[in-house]
Amino acid sequence: MRFTTDRDGAARPVTPLARAVLAVAASVGLAFAAAAPAEAHGDAHTDRTRAASITAASLPALSTKNATLLDSVPGKTGISGCFMPSAPIFVMSSLDSITVFDASDPRHPVQLGVLPNLAFENEAMNCGERKVGQSVERFALIGVDTYDVSADIDHTSEAAGGKQLIVVDVTDPTTPRLRSTAPATTSTHTVACVDSRDCRYAYSAGGRTTFSLMDLSDLDAPVEVDADPQVAGTQPHATPTGGHKWNFDDAGFATHTGYNGSAIFDVRDPLHPSVVTTTGAAGRGDAGDGTRNGYNDFIHHNSSRPNASAFRPDAAPSFANGNVLLVTEEDYEDVNCATAGSFQTWWVKRLDGTPDAIVPLDKVELADLGSFPSPVGAFCSAHWFDWHPSGIVTVGYYGGGTQLVDARDPRNLTPWGHAVHGASEVWDSYFVPVYNNADRRTDRRTNIAWSVDLVRGLDVYEVTLPSSSTKVSGLVR
Repeated sequence: MRFTTDRDGAARPVTPLARAVLAVAASVGLAFAAAAPAEAHGDAHTDRTRAASITAASLPALSTKNATLLDSVPGKTGISGCFMPSAPIFVMSSLDSITVFDASDPRHPVQLGVLPNLAFENEAMNCGERKVGQSVERFALIGVDTYDVSADIDHTSEAAGGKQLIVVDVTDPTTPRLRSTAPATTSTHTVACVDSRDCRYAYSAGGRTTFSLMDLSDLDAPVEVDADPQVAGTQPHATPTGGHKWNFDDAGFATHTGYNGSAIFDVRDPLHPSVVTTTGAAGRGDAGDGTRNGYNDFIHHNSSRPNASAFRPDAAPSFANGNVLLVTEEDYEDVNCATAGSFQTWWVKRLDGTPDAIVPLDKVELADLGSFPSPVGAFCSAHWFDWHPSGIVTVGYYGGGTQLVDARDPRNLTPWGHAVHGASEVWDSYFVPVYNNADRRTDRRTNIAWSVDLVRGLDVYEVTLPSSSTKVSGLVR
């Protein structure tokens, strides 16, 4: 989502959607605090037979054979979601609620519980867990931009900047509850666990030059960590690229995407993160000749570095070498689908402190992907995405729908498929992970993609993958 910043660098949404949602929140106001407690136990029979009743009106207006609509969960103003590490559970954040789904059958989500919760925007729901004795505590992190109103706890954040982390306990998935809150000194547009399997620390989106490091050791009383105890008050941590989203890999590194591109940090000591390299001038959109290169017209939005533990410095860019960084670049208010915001690949040459060692490889705008007319006057920037080990990426392009990109050759991105609805705004798309017999999330992915849509709710697609990849569909237990 596009936002501006105030003098302290905090993110503030300025989109027409933000203004509309604020108006709705104002009209609902604190009366929402009297809402009924969380509903639970969706009708499993109804949920599992939705696919049979999908009408022609709900089918994609434009789609390819590589993306088949299997199911749809309407009635949710979907913003973001996340899968739990040790249970097939998906937690989805909407403008009016937090909904917990059973993902045991990835083809057909089953609603387990709902927490009424007015929030803007929590653009990146983040799941975390902690083992306590023989049990596992499961929770999700809400990042508040401008407000959050619920009946469960006195935590209302006024429409004046947000800067608040909220912990939602989903240990009992049928009864999600707001557990605790914590203020931050920087923007909480997004908040992410350093280690989702043992989430003791989380980083905030931050502003132009700083971010907040949140200590979750006590889930009932999270606090921001002071970066400099010698100075009065709580001091945030520094970042060279400005803040939007932290993505943590399996090698102890994290990528911080934002205004000035992307920076990779060493976070093996999460209390003392240190920059190892950045995308430099290229990540700021500078072509080097006084013109723009198209790689960053507003912000680098989010990222992923697959197979990071196999990283080989100075090796040719490939997923096998763990040195390809996937990024979406967002330019939310640009409605020209040839420039509005692209999906990108970058070559991470080194992680040894060499400056600007991340260089661009390729990018695709929505206009590069479809064989159909691009939306006119609609939002069509790339937004959130997920990578499949086959090399196929699913990307939400707002009004441009769910787009599948073939990234097997990171130097030459090509279209793989798409599903586009007439009335739709896809914010997020994920490949459902494979859970093993002990319900632990593995590094594998099914060929089922879930797309979170602000208009349609949650759509489920079966994706045909390259023949060289392993097809995994159906039950994941």
